[in-house]
Amino acid sequence: ARYRRMADRAARLYSPVVHLLALVSLLGWGFIGGDWKQAMIVAVSVLIITCPCALALAVPVVQVVASSRLMRGGILLKSATALERAAAIDTVIFDKTGTLTIGQPRLLPPDATGQAQLPLAAAMAARSRHPLCRALVAACPEAVPADHVQEHPGQGLSMAGADGEYRLGNAGFAGVQVSARDGCSELWFARPGQLPYRFRFRDSLRSDAAAVIGQLRDQGRRLVILSGDHADAVADVATVLGIHEWRAGLTPKAKADFILALKDQGRRILMVGDGLNDAAALGFADASLSPASGMDITQNVADAVFQGEKLGAVPEFLGVAEQSQRLCRQNIGFSLVYNLFAVPLAIAGMVTPLIAAIAMSSSSLVVVANAVRLGLSARKARP
Repeated sequence: ARYRRMADRAARLYSPVVHLLALVSLLGWGFIGGDWKQAMIVAVSVLIITCPCALALAVPVVQVVASSRLMRGGILLKSATALERAAAIDTVIFDKTGTLTIGQPRLLPPDATGQAQLPLAAAMAARSRHPLCRALVAACPEAVPADHVQEHPGQGLSMAGADGEYRLGNAGFAGVQVSARDGCSELWFARPGQLPYRFRFRDSLRSDAAAVIGQLRDQGRRLVILSGDHADAVADVATVLGIHEWRAGLTPKAKADFILALKDQGRRILMVGDGLNDAAALGFADASLSPASGMDITQNVADAVFQGEKLGAVPEFLGVAEQSQRLCRQNIGFSLVYNLFAVPLAIAGMVTPLIAAIAMSSSSLVVVANAVRLGLSARKARP
């Protein structure tokens, strides 16, 4: 991270600079003052009091405490620079299914036509980890995964059959022009010679989704939903949560393009998503989060992965990022101020080696104690 690199560069300069100052002090007190014993004491005091421990610890100890706090909250931090990037976030973009919702949709009872189509549709769905596909498989557990199924990110699944191509996915992918408007998520199953059939699903919002959205809104962050689901389902979720800006029916490229357009406007973006169609968007965002229930590719791309069914990991991650950067600046500032005052005092002969050792150790303890406050604040916040 930037602050870590800054501290490391400064720490590398310490050794030659400190030894040069000690040598100058030794020669100055020896030749000018004529007291080589005092000159040696001053030189030793300079070497001790300017130990770079405080500066070297200024950033790493904050990163360790921040990572520990996030881990206790069920958030695995994967990137060394994630906290620095997340501290500047002003826009939070959410996927819908599996992110704002718990990702456990249930299939609404199909009619007789749907019951007949279900086994084959579930056999295709078994080749995907999309939440709607998993719900379809759960409704027909006896289905055997089909062979030669190809997944099209943001669209659906296709399979070549003896009588033509079978498709399972969104309305456009299945060749349906107009979808029903009942607020349900959907998968359309199209097979040669038959009308496409619509499987309907209901999913529940994460229990704290409304509270988290309200908290982020109160912080002045811009909130957006980007979803591959159809407009009616996305609109229902956006209305319930009070998110006024949303996009539906998006492909992975459309999500990524939307984020790039916002970045061109100077926005700092956090993307939260779990699906295959979110992977590119997660990569292009300034920082990214993925639930542990998400696909492997999204967890690999994301800067952090959170566990559990609650969305509170989002403000927790952003809050820790802001606090950690503030503490890094405080620690670096304290280390620089300490040395600016301590070194001249040592060169002036106003500090003994014992006092220098106490001052040096105390500066390191102050830096560590300041960083530990980040962990203590998390404990106080818990009921």
